[in-house]
Amino acid sequence: MSKQDGSGRLVTADPTDDVSAPILHVDMDAFFASVELLDRPDLVGKPVVIGHRSDRSVVTAATYEARKFGVNSAMPMAIALRRCPQAIVLEPHGEKYRHWSSVVMSMFDDVTPLVERLGIDEAFLDVSGAIRLMGPPWQIATELRRRVHAETGLRCSIGAASTKFVAKLASSVSKPDGLLVVPHDQTIAFLHPRPISALWGVGGKTEEVLANLGLRTVGDVATASPDTLVRAVGAAAGAKLHDLAWARDPRRVHTDTTEKSVGHEMTFSTDVVDPDVIRRELLRLSDKVGARLRAAGLSGRTVVLKLRTTDFVTITRSRTLADPTDLGRRIYDEVRSVYEATGKQHERIRLVGVRVEQLGAAGDGGLSLGLWDDDAEWREAESTMDALRARFGAAAPTPASLLRAGGDDSRRRSRHDRDRPGRDRPAAAGE
Repeated sequence: MSKQDGSGRLVTADPTDDVSAPILHVDMDAFFASVELLDRPDLVGKPVVIGHRSDRSVVTAATYEARKFGVNSAMPMAIALRRCPQAIVLEPHGEKYRHWSSVVMSMFDDVTPLVERLGIDEAFLDVSGAIRLMGPPWQIATELRRRVHAETGLRCSIGAASTKFVAKLASSVSKPDGLLVVPHDQTIAFLHPRPISALWGVGGKTEEVLANLGLRTVGDVATASPDTLVRAVGAAAGAKLHDLAWARDPRRVHTDTTEKSVGHEMTFSTDVVDPDVIRRELLRLSDKVGARLRAAGLSGRTVVLKLRTTDFVTITRSRTLADPTDLGRRIYDEVRSVYEATGKQHERIRLVGVRVEQLGAAGDGGLSLGLWDDDAEWREAESTMDALRARFGAAAPTPASLLRAGGDDSRRRSRHDRDRPGRDRPAAAGE
């Protein structure tokens, strides 16, 4: 099936005509960093970190040379530079990432219409229907890797298996720039020696709980009694882990690209202890989230507040509405109420975020415009703001309460924005 090639990765070295592994997981290698190096070939082979060069910034991406020093994405830049003082820091460019993502995803679409995008740099492909014309999964994946590199200069790793879970695991152990095919009849042999951290949903705490029971490999979890797992991690999680340990994953590749959540976050340049500054930022972010919802024709039922304290403790609280909304003011009213209930008004805050979940088409799910007396007025006002933004862009008028907060703008420093580099970034779904 596979072998070590000296780099520590597992790869399928020889062609195989096995057709029992039609699910591909394609993951671009160090995507953001690799895109930046397309314009800086002189830096290839050097430790490069993508992010803003500020002690309060976080690492967006890192080359494999930087990762050897323990540098990882989402790590505070200050820690990254301590671990790798010789690292070269490059500013992120979201428009480049979107461009090359679109180019690569279009290649996936040329192979099969069954492409499930998992963000900007990875996707699942079901190539069952392409086998007759294009050959077995190994051949399809090999040609896809060749084409991606030939036409973009970027490299990707691909895992092929009979389920999404195993395909994703296969791509991860084949990195960088590898291909691993796991035939159906070899799945258990591949899976069971893996550490339990390979199972989806097993984080540090769950791993510790299972390790205390003597469960250290996927095979250990597979042979553990279901009752043991249920007592350790609960009924739902226990059943899920047992299924995954036996490679039971019924999920199909689906092409539904509907957003699961819409959100924005802001990291402050200095920690904020003034609750009024936090409230104004919540209003600004809520306004942006509402505008994005309306632009996408969506409304949401659950409002989520995210706070990160100066010591990097993340606090997430949510509230579910009786009716879905796409109004920034409604979002703000709820998220501010959630904020007041946290009791964190006098803690030092470094990041604040607003997100709306449980999305559906605007007007569906019982949206009642007359339930709150002022909704109609706010809807008219925000629709007017949408029109002004469409016409004038960043020069459009700003809500008066935000203008009054203008003096605080210098206190904000934006994180990388995949849509517009240099501004506060949309929050990733599930953060």
